[in-house]
Amino acid sequence: MFTPPLALASLSGEADAEWARAGADYAGAAVLGGIAIDAESRAAARELVARDRTEFLPDDPIAFIDRQLAALEDVPIQPAFNVRSATPDPIPDAARVCRDRDAFLEINAHCRQDELCAAGCGETLLRDRERLCDYVRRAADTGATVGVKVRAEVPGVDLPALAAAIETAGADYLHVDAMDSESIVREIAAATDLFVVANNGVRDDATVREYVDYGADAVSVGRPSDNPVVLERVREAVDRHLALEEPPSR
Repeated sequence: MFTPPLALASLSGEADAEWARAGADYAGAAVLGGIAIDAESRAAARELVARDRTEFLPDDPIAFIDRQLAALEDVPIQPAFNVRSATPDPIPDAARVCRDRDAFLEINAHCRQDELCAAGCGETLLRDRERLCDYVRRAADTGATVGVKVRAEVPGVDLPALAAAIETAGADYLHVDAMDSESIVREIAAATDLFVVANNGVRDDATVREYVDYGADAVSVGRPSDNPVVLERVREAVDRHLALEEPPSR
């Protein structure tokens, strides 16, 4: 899906076009966002800001996505945008912008802050398979490339089974925050043909090698994504363990 198979993972309120441009020498993809795109998720984001978290809260989130992606047109990196929504209606609008900008749409089923979960987005979607699959179908129907960001270790959630359902709904990739259950990547890779991006603790050769051994197609770097020392070290490990004979076309 992108080469090198190293992604920069979204950081709420921080992962914008400038951030992606700064990491383009190391990564093949950059997931901007996350950004709240409906009224409920935006209200939750404002609550997060009130307790000193950083969030993207533009007046028009869909137009913001478009502007940010336009700013990357001259950057040799595959962009994606991570979106949060408690309702399905804005999902196709965001997907069409991503499609038209040759970007991926990444549906956030990952964030676990109380405010977001109370609004019905983020991790809440992991426990509502039907609703999450509806989001994926609506996005995929636009012709966009669709991914889902998920996390492991959520009680009652069978991630491999969920991944299979997401794939059937039309997703192209799964971005997995493995938490402390790195081997979940192997179970997901065995259950689907989705492109699997492994996240959490990716810092060096050992962590890249572990995820590759479990079947990951790519890895992503989160918090240290603005640290060139870490990115260079991870890029070297990716080149060793995930080298591609022929880079795929974007």
